[in-house]
This record gives sequence, C-alpha cells and structure tokens, in this order.
Amino acid sequence: MLAASKLIGFVPTRDALKARAFYEDKLGFHFVSDDPFALVMKAGETAIRIAKAKDFTPAPYTVMGWEVSDVEAVVKWLTQRGVAFEKYPFVQDRELGIWTTPGGDKVAWFKDPDGNVLSVSQHK
Repeated sequence: MLAASKLIGFVPTRDALKARAFYEDKLGFHFVSDDPFALVMKAGETAIRIAKAKDFTPAPYTVMGWEVSDVEAVVKWLTQRGVAFEKYPFVQDRELGIWTTPGGDKVAWFKDPDGNVLSVSQHK
C-alpha cells in the first residue's frame, strides 16, 4: 500500500527565508506554500516539507538525496548556482567532491543553509 503512494520528504530549518531561497533558487525546486509550520516545495513529483523549527542540531549524515543519471553534470550545474560540495577525506574527485564507491556508484554531498546534509548520486 505505501509502496504505491507518493513520498513526502521532511527537512528542518531555523530560517524559512534562507531555506526557500536555497531550495528554490539554487536547487530549482518549485514553491508550493508557506504556513506557520513549514514551507512546501516540489522536486518533480515529490513534495518536500521544510519544517520550521526554533532550534535543532543537524544530523551528521545524509538526510535527503536525489538519484540522478549524470552526477558529474548535476554537481557542475549546482556548483555554478553557488552550491558548495563537501570534500570528505575519502572522496577521490577532490575538484568536484564526487566519491566513487567500490561498486562503481557515485555520490556527492552538500549542505543546505541549516547544515542538513544532502546528496546527489548516480547508481550503476
């Protein structure tokens, strides 16, 4: 039953104005609504609720990610839009910040203005 339902992503923010600018202007999501509890954005068919929180500690791991067909092209596009990618010590591509897994998948991580870790990945 749930497998056939639409997924809604959730991510917290302390500053809804900065979050909206990041998700709309840098990531290219479509603004849907803003209420006292959350901003709602659309990434394709997926709704993202950016929950308004007075305070929280960002998780030290990926909280949301997107599977893409060409991770290098997406990283370059996001970089041109002002997104900074994390350069973790284990990442082989130090210029773009793309890690290639032992199985050949590719992943790159970046943070939103609140420090939430997000990713883009390409799978074989």
